[in-house]
Amino acid sequence: MHKGSFITLEGVDGVGKTTQALSLKEYLEKHGHEVCHTFEPGGTHIGNQIRALLLNPEHRELHSMTEILLYAADRAQHVYETVRPNLEAGKTVICERFVDSSVAYQGYGLGLDIEAIKQVNHWATGGLVPDLTIYFDANPAESLGKTKGDRIEQRALEYYDRVRKGFLTMARAEPHRFKVISAKGTREEVAFRVQEALEGRIFL
Repeated sequence: MHKGSFITLEGVDGVGKTTQALSLKEYLEKHGHEVCHTFEPGGTHIGNQIRALLLNPEHRELHSMTEILLYAADRAQHVYETVRPNLEAGKTVICERFVDSSVAYQGYGLGLDIEAIKQVNHWATGGLVPDLTIYFDANPAESLGKTKGDRIEQRALEYYDRVRKGFLTMARAEPHRFKVISAKGTREEVAFRVQEALEGRIFL
């Protein structure tokens, strides 16, 4: 069992996860936490190379099964090199994206076997589950306008609608872990909602 707290931030592309991760890091550090901020795909040297493969718009031939396994490989490296060591050191880990993204994007979005995705990621992570997952909800038609258009971001709006519905389905299924907050508003307004989501938790 890990000593630190594991917080993941989820949402479709362009909702402001990085901005809010940095705000949350600052907020928790002010409350005396040692914080590790990281992200997926990437977060390690090997992971960054996998990220480049996954997101390169030129890799249109990348098979959906390959996509699932590459994300899982990235996650395995990330968990064992970055996430677990920091948790075991007692730090609070804030991670942009985790297993829920694979379930939402490849499962609900692409229509692939959700249970198989969960199983391969359970193996890749050693069964690691976040203590808290904050899902930033937004209309993909609005949030995608803020992105740069990598291989995943170039998919149709209908795909992102399915991804959003997938996240909301998971949130309803695990209300003890998920906190759904609106991504609309200023950085400060959304950050305040994130802070409210921590109330009653072990983090403060």
